[in-house]
Order: sequence, then structure tokens, then C-alpha cells
Amino acid sequence: MVTKDDSNKPYYLQQDSEEEQGIVLPAEEDDPTIPPDESKKDRKDRVEKEKKAGVKRVKVGKVEVDPSVDYANFTSGGPGLDSKAVLDDMGMINIWVNLKKPLPDLPKDYARPVKEYAVDRREGVKCPPLNIVIFIVGSRGDVQPYMSLALHLITTHSHRVRIATHPDFKEFVIEGNKYLRGKKGIDGESLEGKLEYFDVGGNPKELMAYMVKNPGLLPGMASLTNGDISSKRKMTSEMLEGFHQSTYTPDPVTGRPFAADAIISNPPAFGHVHIAEALGLPLHMSFTMPWSPTTAFNHPLVNVEQSNAEKGLTNYLSFALAEMLTWQGLGDVINSFRSKTLFLEPLSMGSGPSIVDRLKIPWTYCWSQGLIEKPKDWKEHIDISGFYFMEGDQTFQPEQELKEFLKAGDPPIYIGFGSVVVEDAAAMTKTIFDAVKSAKVRALVSAGWGGLGGAEVPDNVFILEGNIPHDWLFSEGRVSAVCHHGGAGTTAIGLRNGLPTIVVPFFGDQAFWGNMIHKAGAGPAPIPQKTLNVENLAKALEFAISPHAKSAAGEMAQKIKSENGEIKGVESFHRHLPLLNMRCDVDPSRLALWYSDKLHLRLSGPVAALMVEKGMIDWKDLEVHRAKEYDSKRRVVDPISGGATAILGTVTGYYSGIAQIFYNPPKGIINTTTAIPRGLINIVDNIYEGMDNIPRMIGSEEVREKGKVDDFESGVKEGAKGVFYGYWDGITGLVREPVEGAKKEGFVGAIKGMGRSYVNATVRPAIGIMGAISLPLRGATKAFKNKFSAPQEIVLQQPRKLLSVESLATLSEEKKTELSKKFEDMTTPAKVKERNEQLKKRAKRLLAGDASALEEDSSQTQSQGEKGEDLVEKDMEKISIQAPTQVSAQDESASRTGEANAKADTSRTGESQLSKEEQEAEQRGYERALKELKEREGR
Repeated sequence: MVTKDDSNKPYYLQQDSEEEQGIVLPAEEDDPTIPPDESKKDRKDRVEKEKKAGVKRVKVGKVEVDPSVDYANFTSGGPGLDSKAVLDDMGMINIWVNLKKPLPDLPKDYARPVKEYAVDRREGVKCPPLNIVIFIVGSRGDVQPYMSLALHLITTHSHRVRIATHPDFKEFVIEGNKYLRGKKGIDGESLEGKLEYFDVGGNPKELMAYMVKNPGLLPGMASLTNGDISSKRKMTSEMLEGFHQSTYTPDPVTGRPFAADAIISNPPAFGHVHIAEALGLPLHMSFTMPWSPTTAFNHPLVNVEQSNAEKGLTNYLSFALAEMLTWQGLGDVINSFRSKTLFLEPLSMGSGPSIVDRLKIPWTYCWSQGLIEKPKDWKEHIDISGFYFMEGDQTFQPEQELKEFLKAGDPPIYIGFGSVVVEDAAAMTKTIFDAVKSAKVRALVSAGWGGLGGAEVPDNVFILEGNIPHDWLFSEGRVSAVCHHGGAGTTAIGLRNGLPTIVVPFFGDQAFWGNMIHKAGAGPAPIPQKTLNVENLAKALEFAISPHAKSAAGEMAQKIKSENGEIKGVESFHRHLPLLNMRCDVDPSRLALWYSDKLHLRLSGPVAALMVEKGMIDWKDLEVHRAKEYDSKRRVVDPISGGATAILGTVTGYYSGIAQIFYNPPKGIINTTTAIPRGLINIVDNIYEGMDNIPRMIGSEEVREKGKVDDFESGVKEGAKGVFYGYWDGITGLVREPVEGAKKEGFVGAIKGMGRSYVNATVRPAIGIMGAISLPLRGATKAFKNKFSAPQEIVLQQPRKLLSVESLATLSEEKKTELSKKFEDMTTPAKVKERNEQLKKRAKRLLAGDASALEEDSSQTQSQGEKGEDLVEKDMEKISIQAPTQVSAQDESASRTGEANAKADTSRTGESQLSKEEQEAEQRGYERALKELKEREGR
């Protein structure tokens, strides 16, 4: 069990305390920035500075197996919830959820709209050509769909796309350029060669063999005893390094420089969000199975063994428990990578799991909505595109023996398990042969990586050797049905051709797809490979050739063929890019690679190179432009928007205000900009002012005073207090303000207090968040500068410089003259001063709680002169409409409280008495919520 008291455990297994808001650095022995020959004097000076700055040194963990950690078992407990997640022998995560206090289900409208940073919503917007790297861990079936997406990204927008994956797929990726042969890009350039491969290491055959026993790289008990886990953790560490190198290393074939402008990744790559955070790159997640929390269904890798929670809440928590168990298994490997390679702070059990969900990273899921519709609680940042299909090899010619077998009788059933490594190939082969005989069908059996075959082959069976393209084999009625492991790619191509499908899942999402196919009627219930026998396989084969299965599969095929998966996938990727912060200010048709803090300008490669050539700027004055910022250490102040693990923690701890959160969750838009863009960061530090005046303006009496900020340590402390008390005062104010108002003015006072309470619930957390951003920065300027804040994106500097010079050579003299004139016009002292003043105004609005100030396009934001008072006034107008509904739920109790205290002194009573009143009022509201909920459901 992980608790806040586990101080002896590696930091990744610890929960953050409210006080720990300062810089967290790896222990000295794990810190690569400390010289091995550091003198005693230097160490003493360093330690003194770190102490003054409030730096905390922690055990990061290591790649080697830690015998004190039970990687296959996660437990968590508290006053509100006990939960457990355990890996079983079938490679699934079994969970137990035991609520100690009753809670309603998550409301249907709990998920809040998501506003993404700097996206350009205008019609007909074009994206400049980008260098995109796609991270993929898995088998050929995982690589192939993204090959198709990559080709569409290239042909439609002239992007340069690098696929970073295992060495087994090098030739497969490079040969994909044949589909680009003879094709031209948007500027008339040849597209051949724009698809690249990068080796990140990892052996997919070993990986597949391991994942048969351990889903998603999570170690089962057998792996802990036979040494599998040690080698696979080392493999994961190697791949993390490889993915990082893939963002800036020259093309290994041509030697051409490469610097990534955006990342697309599947979840098992693990390094995705951490690399994006270090380099300031936009990240887009994509996968073939659900990885985003929802109340609609449970996590595909999870079996719910027992739960007394409502169905939707159980489903939602299953994603949190899967994340927790994954982090427990690999968090130390990831933290070692963050600290030693990326120079980022390590993450804890409170900040590591669900980081992608918490930061609202955009997603594209590539399956058909004919199989799974988009859940209603997946908001604007999540899309479903449809399946991706690789263009078939038109030159393929089967061997003569295969042609003759296909012509010799009824279409056979295809049986194969692709990249999965079968532990006992001989036994599996015998089972297949006997089941085929029993069902009286013909079969094509693919040897695959599992090595099927090798025994005496019956006349009604043909063994497929080598790589036979599925798009050829499964088309034109060559086979009547398919039986496979349930890989997403094989599933998609089979269903697109209307073939009834039998799934024999080995691990991962395979059982999930088998269940979805069975639910649609296009195949029997999946048969886990460890329970496969002659009898159940024979019955499945008979079902697959039935008229019912053929009809259902045919309907599925029609739905899938009506979708344009790759086209929608390309649109989804572009739609979520922060294009407003990615374009060059001088030439908006090109991508910004550089930023000039002196000129407040974003510059493209050719513009920067041209101005350097003309002597108007110097390379050393330019920074690598960071298009997207991420705050992985951001404290969660709203559990609903904080992600699945935040809700798990809130329910487990049963924190104050939990009933209010579940019955009437916070409204409003989640702004995904959790870190201030670089152009504002220095200005924000200088103009922090006045947020605490907002509660006073609306009549709230309790306003906490800020302490003095002298150095980083005091800045962190005050920022932390702002976040903690902002959340506390806002949530508890939902009860406290009506109570205090009723004491003074009876029922009328309660109504006024309700109005103030709902403003506070929004404004106070905002004050805390802004304080946490600005106060530590203010203190840092007077004391210690975090050495880990050095620009991690420095690895992109040299390749971007080379690419800038390269792109300059493509410009005509006329274009160079045009750009030079525009640059000169934009860099006059008056224009530079004007941009500086605009940034200051945006920063002031930001610190006044106006999140629209983060937008990069002034036309999409509010007026520059709008003040915090105006924002509060608008909030009050909204509340004047909403308040009656809220008051009616508690007016009786609030009125009684007012009458009982009519003669009482209006000054604040003791904290213990007030706390009791708050708890009683909250309990009454909660009990009424449950009663109304049950009445609506007819219980």
C-alpha cells in the first residue's frame, strides 16, 4: 500500500504532501549534473543554496528490479474507499472497489468542456509543413496503421514524417516510400523520401513473448521470479532513450538534419509526454483501444472482480487503478529518464499516473464507431477517426500451391496469430488441426512468429509461410472467416471485408476487441488462449460460417467502408495543434522555429537564417521556439478536471466538499494551458497584483493575508498556501457563506451567502493557481535559480539551425527582399515597444484570472482593458440566475441556522463549532442529493 508516510520508498511511490511545493531533484548519486569530483567546499555551497531555495532531494529509483516493490499488486485505502488492483495469470488487471461511505454515480454531465491552447478554429486554415515523429511500441500490426496515417500526412500536407520504432520494421517503413514515388508536394517538391525510419531499440519478438504474460509491460508474478522483468525494464529504458534521440538525430540513411516539430505516439511508448514537456513540442496521442477514462465502459485491460460503487464510477475508477499499477511498475524507470536524460523533475504517485488525462493531451482513436461509439464524457480533445488501412501491395503474387489450394474447395477459414509468440507451438497446432477436422471446414494456418505447423498437415489445411498481405488474402471471397489473436489491425481488415471473426486473445486489447465483435454479432465470444481446446474452437468455427455471423459481419463492413479513417485522422491531428503559437510572425505561411525575446517575435527557419546572413540578428540571440508548454507538476485543485487518479484520491480520502463535487460538479471550461508560454513568463513575474481583492469586492469577509516573499523558499510556501487555501475556501465556502450570511440576516443573508459562495468556488482556486505560478518565480529572481530549468530543448538548436540555412537556399531573391522589408517594418523601436506593452497587458489579465489572455490571437480574446472587476460582475450575473435552484436545495437548513443564531454575536465563532455546522449542512445537502437521485431512478 502506498501512503503519505512511505518516505523510505522511492519518490515515484510517494504521495505529495500539501507542503511539498518546491523543486524536487534526484538524490545526489542519481543527479548527472553533479560532478563526480565535486570538492567538499563546492558541495557545501551547493547544499546551502539548495536548502535556502527549499530544494528536496529524493530517491528517483533505478532500472534494475527493486525487490521491495510488489510490481503486480497495487492497494490503496482511506476513510472513503479501499481499492486494489492485481495482475492475474491471464495477464489481466483484476480490481476490487469498496466504498466505505455511499456516493452517487458520477453525474452524466460531470465532464467539462475542454479549451485547447492556441488552436486556430477558422475555416480553411492551413498547417505549414512540419517535421513529425511517430513513437510506436508493438508489433507490425501496431506499426502498419500509423504507416498509413504517415503517408496521408505526407501526401496531403507535405509533412516530413519519421516513424520511430523497433529495428524489425526498418525495411517495412523505408519501403513505404514506394507509395510516394512520382508524387509532388504543395510546393512541387518530390515527396519520395519524406517517410523516414528511426531505430529506438527493443526486440518486438521478445516484447510480444513477454506481453503474453504481462499486459502493457506490467510484470506478473512469474516474470518476477524468472528474470523477464529485469530484461524488459532495461528494454523500456533503452527505448525511452531512443525516442528522445529520434526527435533531433539526423536521418541515418541520408544524413539530413532532423528536428521534430510535433509528436504522435501510442501509449506504450511511455516517453511521449515527458519528451514533449522537455522540448516544448505539441503531443498528439493515438491508439487502437480506449485509454481515456470514461463512465461508459471499464478499462480494456481490467476485470472488475467486486465493486459496491455505481456502474459509471466503477468504470471510471478502473482507468485510474490501471494507471496506478502501470506507474508502480515503471514509474522509477520513467523518473530515471526524466532526471538523467531530460533534466526534468521526477514525478510522484500523485503526479505521474494519469498525466496525459490530467493535461488533457489530444487523442485520436483509430477504430470504427460502428464498433464503439464515442462516449459522451469524452470531450472536444478526443476524436474517433475510423480504422486506418495501409494501401495494398498491387504487385503481390501468391505461390502456385496456395492458388491451387484456394481453388480446390470452399473458401477456407484463416487461422493465425501474427506477431504473438506461442509458448507451445506443437500443442497449439494439434488443437487447431483437430478443431478444423471436427468442424468439417478447410483452413489456412499462418505459421507467424508462433511457429505453428511442423506436424503432419491434413489435406484440408494449408500452412502459410512468410508474409502474405491480409488485404489480398481477406478480399474477394478468398476466405470465409478469420480466427486470430484480436490485434486491432487484423481485426479491422477482416471486418472491412465482411468476414466473421473469432478472437483468441493473448494479452492487451485483444479480449476487448473480441467482446466488441461478439456484441455486434459478427463472431462468437472470445476464447482466451489459455482456455482454448478442440471443443470450444470447433464450435467457434461452426458459428463463424453461420448465416447470422455472415450477415452481421456484412453490416459491419458497410459501416467501415463509409468511413475515411486516415482523412479524419489527419484532420484530427491538425485541429488540435496550437497553430496560433506555431506560425512565423513575419511569414505566417511558415512554421516558427525560433523566438527572439528581445524583439518579441517568432521566426521561421528561412527568415531567421536570412536575417542572420544580413547581420540584423545573431544566432546566439535566438531561442528554440517552444510551441506548447506542459506543467507536469501542477497541483490538482479540482478533482473532476484533474483526471481519474485525482477522483480516486478524492474518494479515497473523502475530502471535504466531496458530496458537492459529485452531486453538482464544477462547471465551466477546462483550459489546457497549464504552464505560461515563454513570451509571458518574465513579464508575469514582474506584475503580480491584486487577486485577493476580488473576494472582498463581492462581500466575503474571510480573506487570507499573503506572507512576505523574499526568496524562492518563501515564494514556494506562499504559492502552495494559495493553491491549498484557494481550493479549501472555495469549496467549503459553498457551505460557510450561507451559514455566515444566515447568522447576520437570516434567510435573506443565506441567499446572499449562496451567491458569494458560488463566485468564491470559481475565483478563489484561480487566485491560488495564479499565486502558485507567480510567487515562486518572484522569489527565484532573488535567490536560487533551478539548474533543471536550463533549456532542455537545446538538443533541437543545431539541427534547426542547419535546417534553417537549408530552407533559406530555396527562397527566390524576390522573396528574400519581401521578407527583409517586412522584418525591418516589424522591428522598429516603436513596434517592438508596442508588442512588449501588449504582452504586459495580457500578463495582467492572466493574473486577474482571465484565462483568455493565454490565447495567442488577440481577436479571440477579450478587450485589453477588461479588469478583474468586470469578470466578477459577469460571474455574479450568471449566479443571479443559478442561485435560486441551489438555494432551494438548502434553504430550509440555512433558514433554521439563521433563526437559531439570530441573537448570536456576528463575529466568527470557534473553528470547531463552525466545522461542525459545515459538516451538518453538507450532510443534509448530500442526503437530499441521494434522495432526489433515487427518486429520479425510480428506486
